[in-house]
Amino acid sequence: MSEIQVLKPQKTWSHLAVRRRKPSEYEIVSTNLHYNDRDPNSPYELDPGMFMNEWYKKHTFGTALKHADWNAFRDPDEVVYRTYNLMQDGQETYVFGLFDQFSEREHDKALDPRWAGTLARLYTPARYLFHTLQMASAYVGQVSPASTLTNCNYFQMADSLRWVSHTAYRTRELSRTFADKGFGEDERRYWEEDAAWQGFRELMERALTVWDWGEAIVVLSLVVKPAVEEAVLRRLGEAARHNGDTLLGLITDAQLIDAARHRRWTAAFVAMAMETPGNLELIKGWIAKWEPLADRAIEAYCGALPDVPNAAAAAKAATRDLRRGAGL
Repeated sequence: MSEIQVLKPQKTWSHLAVRRRKPSEYEIVSTNLHYNDRDPNSPYELDPGMFMNEWYKKHTFGTALKHADWNAFRDPDEVVYRTYNLMQDGQETYVFGLFDQFSEREHDKALDPRWAGTLARLYTPARYLFHTLQMASAYVGQVSPASTLTNCNYFQMADSLRWVSHTAYRTRELSRTFADKGFGEDERRYWEEDAAWQGFRELMERALTVWDWGEAIVVLSLVVKPAVEEAVLRRLGEAARHNGDTLLGLITDAQLIDAARHRRWTAAFVAMAMETPGNLELIKGWIAKWEPLADRAIEAYCGALPDVPNAAAAAKAATRDLRRGAGL
């Protein structure tokens, strides 16, 4: 009779055991969560010819942006669902504290009606733009080849939704003071027809039809989001302060804190991608393809902002500084 071998139980999950230390909360709940990277012929473990399998094989596995182990990616901030909620609960408490304090001081009644008209044209329609960022992050996260990349994009998606909520809240507040400016009524018309928005509308409509995961994550993280953040957050915030709208300046500052965290994981992703020969040239090629469209969006929007000299030039320079800082 053969001797029964008793296996020694592992102290942690097998993919984390190689580190020979107790895994962190981030590693336990974030790494190697996808099951659809096990079978390259049938990611969703059904008929290989099923539409979703074919889509994933073409647009995720088939992307030219390659790495031997995307699952090795780590978010430098190690954000997990629990810490995200704690962190952003504090952020939301701060933002809604601003809303309450400035409302009590009747902030909107002190605004120049001409600036209120600018807000109706250049601020409150941004909820459409922020929603497109939410959708783009959702897609990139859905088709990402590693759960740690999916998580970063999904938290980014949630931040975009928070930006939508902030904008919608202010839209309603402003409508109560400036009933004649079209707040809550004209945003779609501005988004679809006003020259200031058409560059961003075209940029986002085109970006939302990039199915290839590699190109989609590069375009969103390195071209689209920097353009939006530098023009529609940072430069709009500057214009607001120059026109006595301290509240909007503080709101955009808070949103830029989210953007800074997005940029940190993006820089880590780029550094990892460049470990594979050929990826640097590929990423630069995608940036060169999309940068002119983003530049036109920045120019159209910033050209309409009042009291911010050289806004477009400063915003475009900032996007290039970001890419150079990532080694691009």
